[in-house]
Amino acid sequence: MATALSTPTVEQARTPSLTSREIEVLRLITEGKSSLQVAELLYLSKRTVDFHLARIYEKLNVQNRVQAIRRAVELGLVPPLTLA
Repeated sequence: MATALSTPTVEQARTPSLTSREIEVLRLITEGKSSLQVAELLYLSKRTVDFHLARIYEKLNVQNRVQAIRRAVELGLVPPLTLA
């Protein structure tokens, strides 16, 4: 007897598996925060934030912040940007 839990959907298979901390870092860079600002907000070193960003880029198959933000919005990992 096969269950729905054993077979991921096509959407689940395409969505990268980011950790909760990576999502948090991604959300903050989406808000325009620098690596140093993210580090201060999350009580991390800047090096740790940069490490998280490198892993995010790798998982999202992108090369920079702008691409990461666009991909994250497309995948529904962060809310779309709103202009104030």
